Amino acid sequence: MIFKKYHNYLTGLFLKNILIILIVFIFLSFFLNIFEEIKYFENKENNIYYPIILTILNIPSIVFEILPFIFLLGVMFFFINLFEKDEINLLRNHGINNFKITLLISMVSLIIGIILIVVYYSFSANLKSLYLSMKYKYSNDGDHLAVVNEAGLWIKEKNIDDNIFIINATNYKKNRLGNVYITELDKYYKPKKTIIASAANISDKNWILKDVKIYSSNKKTQLFLNYTYLSSFDGNIISNLYSNLSSLNILQLIKLQKNYETIGYSATEVKLHLNKILSLPFYLTLTAIIGALLMFKFNFIKSKFFLVVIGVLVSVIFYYLNYFSILFGKNETLPILIAVWLPQVIMFLVCTIGLTRLNEN
Repeated sequence: MIFKKYHNYLTGLFLKNILIILIVFIFLSFFLNIFEEIKYFENKENNIYYPIILTILNIPSIVFEILPFIFLLGVMFFFINLFEKDEINLLRNHGINNFKITLLISMVSLIIGIILIVVYYSFSANLKSLYLSMKYKYSNDGDHLAVVNEAGLWIKEKNIDDNIFIINATNYKKNRLGNVYITELDKYYKPKKTIIASAANISDKNWILKDVKIYSSNKKTQLFLNYTYLSSFDGNIISNLYSNLSSLNILQLIKLQKNYETIGYSATEVKLHLNKILSLPFYLTLTAIIGALLMFKFNFIKSKFFLVVIGVLVSVIFYYLNYFSILFGKNETLPILIAVWLPQVIMFLVCTIGLTRLNEN
């Protein structure tokens, strides 16, 4: 079906307002974030442009998190333009009612949402990963590394003597590792000894290893029922390895979920994050509809400031609705699907009620 002229006009006007709000928030994010980066680097030797580079790398991820808020304000300014120029009455005189306008911008929002999770999210995740990698070089934990892959949990760390320890555990549950292998190397990466344990209690940094065998080139094999290993990691630190899931694209998140399940570790947060990303197109669509309902309901208010205040209040309400629902999901009080999609269902019901009376405004 060929787009009618009013479709082109309204779509262009809608995208223009979204773009303007987006640019405003990019600049706001830049100025708010750069002070944090400058403070982080104030006691570290680095080039002066480093905070600027890191801020630029971090902005796409910040913008992705506030997209519903950007869309709501974009919708409101879209309708402000229509009301100010009295174009809304002109459209109505040509048979284009409130419902048709709302349907158009909601469909545009859905399409944009799909493009955002297919293209933009991977872009922002890659930049976030680069941001964290660059910042990691200047952290106090630069000599330590921990990852989870299909072979289990892997940790690399150094002690004060510059000895290097490579740790692998095939099973991991909170504060407990199973089938632990610790290889000690000198600073030239020459093997010194290997520690094998059936399990390890890692509730603090003094790991308690069980059923231990220690192999070394200059000593006989040593056996211990219990053995203490001093680490830079504990269960709490390891459980937050991927707390910043926004640095992983969708394929990496799916792989991480499988890896967590392979080693017996809870993948709840990964599943929540994945569902949150996948729900974005629907969230933006519902946000666009709610923005339209607000504007048609409060079109008697002429002050842009008060309209923006109303939009902000509504955004805050839905933000905390999502936040607490996700929090219940992380605590496993609610199933993952319900935790992510329940706020969307509530928004959908609100939109449905509003749409049935939309043309009465």
